[in-house]
Amino acid sequence: MSLKERIGEDVKAALRAKETAKLSALRLLMAAIKQREIDDRIALSDDDVLGVIDKMLKQRRESIRQFEGAGRQDLADAEKLEVGVLSAYLPQALSDAEIETAVAATVAAVGGKSPQDMGKVMAALKPKLAGRADMAKVSALVKAKLAG
Repeated sequence: MSLKERIGEDVKAALRAKETAKLSALRLLMAAIKQREIDDRIALSDDDVLGVIDKMLKQRRESIRQFEGAGRQDLADAEKLEVGVLSAYLPQALSDAEIETAVAATVAAVGGKSPQDMGKVMAALKPKLAGRADMAKVSALVKAKLAG
């Protein structure tokens, strides 16, 4: 079963179980997937769906930060619930050591020697680590590795 099909089945299960918060988050996810399919005129693969989920998680985390900064804990809690629902579809996250190993190997493979090579290194890393690591952390590690 593809990831998209699994999400569809989970929507039906949440509907039957009357889990309104989970259902709302899953419907938002399905809408984002459908929108991307319409915009790009393609059927999304599991990797593409993971990209959509990753983008939504990034948006939710930013919203949580802003809501908490504004003292709106009720809205931050709602966003945290959505993060929990969306995170369930991501593959097992990599440890910091595994990420550092992947960064070092990719920098060596691409031949990165200076900060100007950051784009090449990130382009090679993104398909390997998408959905399994926070790309902001990966970017910081690559920058540090290339800087010295």
